[in-house]
Amino acid sequence: MPSTKQHGTAGRANEAIGGVPTIHYLDFASRGRGQVIRLMFEDAGIAYTDIRYSFEEYPEYKKSIIAEKNPTATVPVVEINGKILTQSYAILRHFARLLGKYDGDNEEEKYWADAMCDIAIDWRTQFVNAFFNENKEETYPKHQQTARKGFLEALQKHLTSHELSKQGPYVIGKTFTYADMVIYQVLHDENLTQDGMKELQEYPRLKQLAEEVEGRSNIKAFKDSDRYLG
Repeated sequence: MPSTKQHGTAGRANEAIGGVPTIHYLDFASRGRGQVIRLMFEDAGIAYTDIRYSFEEYPEYKKSIIAEKNPTATVPVVEINGKILTQSYAILRHFARLLGKYDGDNEEEKYWADAMCDIAIDWRTQFVNAFFNENKEETYPKHQQTARKGFLEALQKHLTSHELSKQGPYVIGKTFTYADMVIYQVLHDENLTQDGMKELQEYPRLKQLAEEVEGRSNIKAFKDSDRYLG
């Protein structure tokens, strides 16, 4: 049976988004695209219901419950007030607009957050293809030395050269956005935020971003709690 847990107490942030959301995702520790949505919920102080499916049981639920909610039969899926939301990055942008934060204050800022998010999406696609490949022992080390290195270098260069990014620790300077969470999560899932972030020493601007995300009060409390699964 999937595990179901309630987190938080509904408050103003829940009022802003129209209720208490339920997220359906794999029981994949604190990893994956669904985890980025949890990070936003936690940072914003949104109470939510977390339904996790083990890898063993997921194929059965994928063909039934998930397929009924999402024609592509993929997760994450978020339900709120009878509405079904799919596609993780669209979900993030949707809640950012409802909350009136997390995506910039003007078109230039929104564009730059979207652009940097899209780079991280491209990176995650290549990471997943290499890590979950049947020839992982061969494909993942190659990914680490080629594609991953290229994305790290590109993000580091963008963060140190773009006028918005130069104004503070985040993608658009001093304003925290969904793009920061997306970048942080792929760094985490590639095991680059662990062990004191030693593997990010060559990329100090990315390291700064990751440290700032982890240092946010609600995210720090989340990471220090038993809700955070590593």
